[in-house]
Amino acid sequence: QVESLYPRPGWVELEPELLWSQFVAVVKEAVQAAGLHMRQIAGLGISTQRGTFITWHKRTGKPFHNFISWQDLRSAELVNSWNKSLLLKVIHVIFTVLHFLTGNDRYLAPSFLTFSTQQTSMKLSWVFKNMYEAEEAAKKNYCCFGTVDTWLLYRLTKGSVYATDYSNASATGVFEPFTKCWNPTLCNLLSIPMSIYPPVKDTSFNFGSADSEIFGVPIPIMAVVADQQSAMFGECCFDPGDVKLTMGTGGFWDVNTGEHLFASRRGLYPLIGWKIGEEVVYLTEGCMSDIGTAIKWAQDINLFTNVDETEKMARSIVDSQGVCFVPGFQVSVNDPYLCASFMGLKPSTTRNHLVRAILESVAFRNKRLYDIIVKKVRIPLQTVRADGGVSNNSFVMQMTSDLINKKIEKPASADMSSLGAAFLAGLASGFWTDKEQLKKLRQIEAVFEPQKDSEEYRPAMDTWLQAMKHSLHW
Repeated sequence: QVESLYPRPGWVELEPELLWSQFVAVVKEAVQAAGLHMRQIAGLGISTQRGTFITWHKRTGKPFHNFISWQDLRSAELVNSWNKSLLLKVIHVIFTVLHFLTGNDRYLAPSFLTFSTQQTSMKLSWVFKNMYEAEEAAKKNYCCFGTVDTWLLYRLTKGSVYATDYSNASATGVFEPFTKCWNPTLCNLLSIPMSIYPPVKDTSFNFGSADSEIFGVPIPIMAVVADQQSAMFGECCFDPGDVKLTMGTGGFWDVNTGEHLFASRRGLYPLIGWKIGEEVVYLTEGCMSDIGTAIKWAQDINLFTNVDETEKMARSIVDSQGVCFVPGFQVSVNDPYLCASFMGLKPSTTRNHLVRAILESVAFRNKRLYDIIVKKVRIPLQTVRADGGVSNNSFVMQMTSDLINKKIEKPASADMSSLGAAFLAGLASGFWTDKEQLKKLRQIEAVFEPQKDSEEYRPAMDTWLQAMKHSLHW
């Protein structure tokens, strides 16, 4: 885990050289821990955070800036001005008419297009408005753009491979999933040069080999995949209607929609899950920020010593006594100025109430997002499969199961992103021949089934929704 940098309020960055050195160290440690030698590695699969990106000089390889994190808010003013602009309103009208006349879902998303601070597009626009070196290099076709996967590929191959895959590209918001191309209209609108983008390859694919100087031997790079899509693959959510819930730093609900690509709906976004040869699998995703980050913050300010304590603390009281926790910003709100806050504090409020309020906020947001998915995605949903560090908290898991009235499976390992990358690399290298073999490797540690009627949580959730409304547009 590379520590984030906060150079200014709202800015979140990662240092590229530190990320690179830690990546190499982790690969070496993993091979050593498995009792293997580098010569025995058939292929390397890379799963990375998606919305975090960097730009660098094509000839020198020198970055123009640190990685800009998906959590970064530097584009907030730009997002706000665009969302209020007359031009965006005109775009809405044009595409609403086109959708009405053609019935083509491709025109549905732009008909209510809004920008958010989480999107790579707005932060990239900010880069070319504020970083002269990047702008000048782009004019000469010397500027490279890459999410974390592209940067690692570039470094692993000493600059000989410059590429990304469909899962990472589709998560940038600059890639058009309908046409499977970088979006020239959006780039023109935001003054982002088209020359900066890498070629897009299959997810399970031979990208070339890591330079032998790095690991001692050349290791084939057989898969590159975005973390959420990788977790989906690791959970074996291969069929339409399969649902994956990841609760890590952020929270992500993903639904396999098969060959059908649903246009963006408010709070939900279409993604390419993976492309393997002729097979293209699409997902619909909703996301929440500040899941694991909020819990880590609570630990940092000594609300508890060990994360394992939180479940016991939450269960030691019957309710949060009306205390509500509102995290930084949430799905479908699109408000970068949402104020993180505790509300309903009383003289009787204890650390247990604060911790329970934080955990309840995770379950309430899960419920809110699940309801949007049920309403908007026209596919019968199957069993929910959960992963990520917060899925180890049985209080959150049980409350979520109760609220959505659905069974949730938790795998033996919470790190499904790594397993998904391994599965994809194994398929490309011939270690496994088909997905049926992968399904047999699934190990379920726990199953959470609804135990309470969701209506029992109604008063607490209504109070929390009120608290959230009071925190908007701070």
